[in-house]
Amino acid sequence: MLSEPRSGRLAAWGNALLAGFVSPDDAVLAIVGEDAVHRVEGLPGETGPVGLTLALGRLRALGVAGLRVALPAPGHPLGLSGPPDFNARALDAEEAVVCHGAALGLVPEVYEAGPAGDVHVEVVWHCLPVREAPPADVPSLGEAERELAEALREATEVLSRLDVAGSGPVAEAAVEAYRARAERGREILATGYPPRAVRVLELAQRVGLLISVAYENGHGGAVSASEMAARAEALRPVERTARRAQVAAYNAFVEERERGGH
Repeated sequence: MLSEPRSGRLAAWGNALLAGFVSPDDAVLAIVGEDAVHRVEGLPGETGPVGLTLALGRLRALGVAGLRVALPAPGHPLGLSGPPDFNARALDAEEAVVCHGAALGLVPEVYEAGPAGDVHVEVVWHCLPVREAPPADVPSLGEAERELAEALREATEVLSRLDVAGSGPVAEAAVEAYRARAERGREILATGYPPRAVRVLELAQRVGLLISVAYENGHGGAVSASEMAARAEALRPVERTARRAQVAAYNAFVEERERGGH
């Protein structure tokens, strides 16, 4: 939840490119980020893997007008529409991109090599057929914003009540450090996204960060198994809300275009 999903970068900057807001070079640079290289395999009309620039151009030629994100988890096919093979791959990767305008989807496979501190990361996006249907369980931006505000309050209350180590200054310091890194890095969303989407994504990442800090800082005061189970049970719906909001924010570009907002 803390890190920006690769599917989010691909969808956000791919959308900006498809809409003519950024150049292919700028889009690819933003999508690849700190990885070494990204390739796309299985594109219709291509016999082998191709680079992102060619792939995005091919997708446009195939009729793709926008890209949506899916962030599924066990029992929660968030953003997916089938078929089962694509859903299974996306669930295994915990993320995917679903094309709008052509029945295609992209699932990343990550290859890492090298020693700690000098890891070489290559990503292969597998292009697969998808079912053209509304994505599962994606809220509107307005719904996501309201749910998140409530989830943030609930998460803070739960962590305080269970005396979790990460519920106070430690968590706030982590949030501030994360925000500082984000501000030094690239934009949270690409050009062309509505301001509300940026706001929702920032809040979703904040909620996700609080949850991660709670898990990473030991068990806090929750020393018994029942107390630890209670904390996990309380945080699970909050994490689910944050993922739903993330998907709503990334998908806002396509939703706006469908409503004639661009």
